[in-house]
Amino acid sequence: KLQNRIYGYIGLAMKAGKIKAGEFSTEKSIKGGKARLVLVAEDASDNTIKKFSNSCLHYKVPFYTFGTKDELGKIIGKEMRSSLSIEDEGFGERIVGIMNGGNADVRGE
Repeated sequence: KLQNRIYGYIGLAMKAGKIKAGEFSTEKSIKGGKARLVLVAEDASDNTIKKFSNSCLHYKVPFYTFGTKDELGKIIGKEMRSSLSIEDEGFGERIVGIMNGGNADVRGE
């Protein structure tokens, strides 16, 4: 399932220390130019989704709503998180590839 592949990549990125989670850290990651991809939980508040959507648009960072706060927290072994920033080009591109239609993989795996 595509969702599981995305969770897998998020888990790997977490192990590699390439994830910032939570609103404050995610925002810092975007503004600091480190974010390669931002995911916001589908059950986050409209305000939160709008804030990150606007911020990502401004800083030209790919942005998607994905999963629930509970799921995002679980994948990274933390409490509920409404937002994640992935600070790794490779993981970011892979997840964007999956989001944009399944099996597109920039590395041609």
